[in-house]
Amino acid sequence: MSVASKYDRIAPIYELIDLPLELLFFRKWRKEAFSSLSGKILEVGIGTGRNLKFYSAGCQVTGIDKSEGMLQRAREKVENTKNVTLYPMDAEHLEFPDNSFDYVVTTFVLCTIPEPVKALREMRRVLRPSGELIALEHVHSSDPIIALIENLINPFLFFLLGDHTTRNTVKNIEEAGFTIKEAKKLAFKDVFRKIRAKP
Repeated sequence: MSVASKYDRIAPIYELIDLPLELLFFRKWRKEAFSSLSGKILEVGIGTGRNLKFYSAGCQVTGIDKSEGMLQRAREKVENTKNVTLYPMDAEHLEFPDNSFDYVVTTFVLCTIPEPVKALREMRRVLRPSGELIALEHVHSSDPIIALIENLINPFLFFLLGDHTTRNTVKNIEEAGFTIKEAKKLAFKDVFRKIRAKP
């Protein structure tokens, strides 16, 4: 089953799955990371649109997702909203011209894209030279105990969500040609990170 099909299946209950983490951590991180952004924003893997309420009214937000089920949930959040446009699209093949966006945003997405470096190269292509990638992601920990737990749960999460808990996302971002400006540790030692990078 493809990743998109998995998310189509769980779209109706997606926001319940990680509700405890959303209330404890994610909501605060989203607000801190995205509320001050301006200009043209591409959100890759917009899902059910949980970040949308944190963007300022002056932003022009383009959201893409490969799962039609998830996009439908996001559409319900943006009815009668003029500054948000949503498209079904594959992150590995972005259908936008070079240098189109001031920011590219990902939130717990780079763990599910089949070829993350390929997708990141596309994100870098569509960013303006002055732009920035802002990613809230979970990554493979450098702590051996936490890494062992991630290794153990990885098959289960991949089966359920197409989610890889063992990816070195900071390294993938660098491999795609970005320069890391920040890789802030947010929770569970270094599992959850806020990463800022320049193209």
